[in-house]
Amino acid sequence: MPTSATAQVDAMQPPPAPQTNALDRFFQITARGSSISREIRGGLATFFAMAYIIVLNPIILGAGHDKFGHQLENGQLVTATALMAGLTTILMGVIGNVPIALAAGLGINAVVSLQLAPKMSWPDAMGMVVLAGLVLMILVASGLRQRVMDAIPGGLRRAIAIGIGLFIVLIGLVDSGFVTRNPDAAHTTVPMGLGIDGRLQGWPVVIFVVGLALTFMLVVRRTRGAILIGIVSMAVTAIIINSLVDIPDQSWGLSVPRVPEKIVDTPDFGLIGNVSLFGGFHEVGLLTGSLFVFTVLLSGFFDAMGTIIAVGEEAGLMDDEKGQMPNMGRILMVDGIAVAGGGFGSASANTCFVESTAGVGEGARTGFANLVTGGLFLLALVFTPLARVVPSQAATPALVVVGFLIMAANVREIDWSDFTIAVPAFLTMVSMPFTYSITNGIGIGVLSFILLRIADRRAREIPWLLNAVGLCFLVYFLLEPIEQLLGVK
Repeated sequence: MPTSATAQVDAMQPPPAPQTNALDRFFQITARGSSISREIRGGLATFFAMAYIIVLNPIILGAGHDKFGHQLENGQLVTATALMAGLTTILMGVIGNVPIALAAGLGINAVVSLQLAPKMSWPDAMGMVVLAGLVLMILVASGLRQRVMDAIPGGLRRAIAIGIGLFIVLIGLVDSGFVTRNPDAAHTTVPMGLGIDGRLQGWPVVIFVVGLALTFMLVVRRTRGAILIGIVSMAVTAIIINSLVDIPDQSWGLSVPRVPEKIVDTPDFGLIGNVSLFGGFHEVGLLTGSLFVFTVLLSGFFDAMGTIIAVGEEAGLMDDEKGQMPNMGRILMVDGIAVAGGGFGSASANTCFVESTAGVGEGARTGFANLVTGGLFLLALVFTPLARVVPSQAATPALVVVGFLIMAANVREIDWSDFTIAVPAFLTMVSMPFTYSITNGIGIGVLSFILLRIADRRAREIPWLLNAVGLCFLVYFLLEPIEQLLGVK
């Protein structure tokens, strides 16, 4: 039985022609049932699905002030974001040989900007991120991080993958404008609604709806390059419509589909290496500083773990018996390097991106796709205006389609008759999109699994390492009252 819905799509296509060159052997392209063309398409799809980070990360980090009132410069942040995303993505492709792209993690960057920086200088805050990455690397070297992943039950692994699928569907629906958040001032009990005031309005959302319909039709027809065709065709359509119709720029979001006035821009590397490794402890003390590092560490640890599981399941790379991916130790080590590298580059912690599933849905199965994605991020250093041409409404249909494929491939594999796994699986799946956090979903799933196994008098079946992880999550969820109790706020 195929391990993923995209594997079923691949099975309907002609097998790739046998290749024997060094590139094919190094990345095991043919051995994994892929081809150079599929890897290129996958790399392109992943880049277009996550290129928004080049614009969004500088906005989030640039919105914060450090203890001394300093803000980071937008141009330097754009350079840092694109550079570190490109380098870490290529590193994952070459060392880990998996189609998992990396960039500045959403959520973690908000912690750095709004929680760490106001209590210290920017170099101090980025130093905390570097320390979290170094701790992750130590955990990988000791084998502890992989043992934590191995301790998670198979049903919960599937639920994590499904939860991430639902999470990226929500990201796609919200970023496209198909679903919008109701303002708190409305005093409504309904947090989100369809379009604006319950109606779909404007050409941008039309681009999304048409793109979603087109991509699903191409997937149903087993069309090669379905996701990439959808992204590119709708981006071109958006550019044409935007040139013919007077559409406010803010309606498109971060990227306006307009032919740029200039193609090349000069990168500014001023933030690279501007880090103070232990200065933050001098500003806030050892205890508070350690809690800051712990927060970044835990978010990066489990966000990446969930994404790795989801991508591995969807790409058919997971060993069904052992629940492991090939080169797992290398993959986890690169992730730790990426966290530290993101801090060193002042781009915040880099982590694995769930949008990598867009590339997997397009056929990517090896690290060669990462060379394409990472290369495009590096090109964006000088071609940033071009990277900002594709609006979110053209790229987000890919996220909805891939979210469906992930759910379809995994939901039947969960044992719904065993409530001690079914309930945690359910809570994991709904918590990720509803709390807008992969880490929260995993934590709620782990804690509920432990609680229900104890209630069912099956506590001996819980691996001791999973109990330790549950304790860490308990501290994570109760961090604020713990800080108040210890007097560190």
